[in-house]
Amino acid sequence: MRPDASRWFDRRTYAADAAPTPRALHALAAGRVATVVIPALDEEPTVAGVVRAIRPLLAAGVVDEVLVVDGGSSDRTVAEARAAGARVEQVRDLLPSCGTRPGKGESLWKAIADTEGDLLVFLDADVLDASPRWVCGLLWPLLAEPEVAYVKACYDRPLNGAPTGGGRVTELAARPMLDLLWPALAGVVQPLSGEFAGTRVLLESLPFAGGYAVEIGLLLDAYAAVGLDGLAQVDLGVRRHRNRETHDLGRMAATVLAEALTRAGLELEGGDLTQFVRAGGAWMPAEHGVGAPGRPPMLQVPEYAARRAEAS
Repeated sequence: MRPDASRWFDRRTYAADAAPTPRALHALAAGRVATVVIPALDEEPTVAGVVRAIRPLLAAGVVDEVLVVDGGSSDRTVAEARAAGARVEQVRDLLPSCGTRPGKGESLWKAIADTEGDLLVFLDADVLDASPRWVCGLLWPLLAEPEVAYVKACYDRPLNGAPTGGGRVTELAARPMLDLLWPALAGVVQPLSGEFAGTRVLLESLPFAGGYAVEIGLLLDAYAAVGLDGLAQVDLGVRRHRNRETHDLGRMAATVLAEALTRAGLELEGGDLTQFVRAGGAWMPAEHGVGAPGRPPMLQVPEYAARRAEAS
């Protein structure tokens, strides 16, 4: 790693297990409010466990609410999340004047407009072992370091029974790309992690990319906005979730690369990814669109900007 990336890694990498107790975090918050947002789409088996893991922090005053933003699930995700104690909203019902676009980025973006927290913590709905210490860990740098405005999670990702090996898009696409194009970010262990936190002031000022590109887009834009000193990462230990097929990961990698390369100033000639599947003994091409339309900074939405102006 470059010296600046190495120094950042040593200085800004925290361990969730070492985070202050919820009571101590509540005192450290000094009146600042945190909201947990969980985007979900057909996550019936796991969403309730994620919500239940966060509920003790409500009683401790660390979190003001848990919001699940549902992207149009066809299973019992909504019922399970509500039964576990979350407020659930359909993404199509939030900011109806803006319409609705597909993808996870849309749920994250609209959640900003439907929450009041000074600090926002985002957790994926498909994890098997969520813990309240994850939220405490992600909030800790935001509360302890005045400069920090954006915090990423890092963790081990098991694969097929092995303790590591998951996160293939991260290791084969995202991290090599960061090392080559943004070497100051080489110390970010999990640039695509769905667990992250930030200040409202920062997040409402950033655009949100669509689909699988939302995490890499936020990381690069947060870095551009607040620099290395404004970023931190927290080691959550182990994160277990469902693993995807290689073709799915290929589409994810293409979307991540397209978003990042565009931010690096490259003009991309292609907008589709060609993958091949064997059918009837022959290889057949399958075309997939790369990327999804994103959203502008929330502060550019008139109704939100007016509400924020009133609040201030």
